[in-house]
Amino acid sequence: MNRFLLATRNPHKTREFSEILGEEFVVRDLSAEPDAPSIEETGTTFEENAILKAVAISKRVPGLVVADDSGLEVDALGGAPGIYSARYAGPDAKDNDNVARLLLELRKLSIERPYRARFRCVLAVARDGKLLDTFVGVIEGAIVESPRGIGGFGYDPVFLPDGLTETFGEMDPGEKNRISHRASAIRRLRAALLK
Repeated sequence: MNRFLLATRNPHKTREFSEILGEEFVVRDLSAEPDAPSIEETGTTFEENAILKAVAISKRVPGLVVADDSGLEVDALGGAPGIYSARYAGPDAKDNDNVARLLLELRKLSIERPYRARFRCVLAVARDGKLLDTFVGVIEGAIVESPRGIGGFGYDPVFLPDGLTETFGEMDPGEKNRISHRASAIRRLRAALLK
């Protein structure tokens, strides 16, 4: 059985990891480590933030630690919200607040739709305070004019993957877990851990 600690307190992410990795893996998260510190994301890229979290937590918790940093990049907004995706509408913003701000910012622009965008995920793996590897997953798509669907989390209801007719928010979780940016990065991680 492969085991690691996922450096998150987000139960949605933990569930996604478990579902995508399958029964060969046991994934714990920071809810099992109440004394673990919150790591400030001071990096300027998803990769830097993932590495910061993985290395810092691995200094305090034995075994493999995997950290994720991911978010939405919208071309018309110069790549925003980017690394600020989770707090785009402010430090205590909820998913709906972030989506509302994104759509408001896009409506201010005088450019044609579709608004090209991508979800990017970077996973960093560390042990004993040392970075072991990173894995990247990206899915291209566009932002729809208003939220569609109640599934997923974050910007899922407004992200339409290329070649599909349903937003991540409308998709069955199994379908999303097959094609998402996080799924792509997790599959790369899985292959490396099974070697």
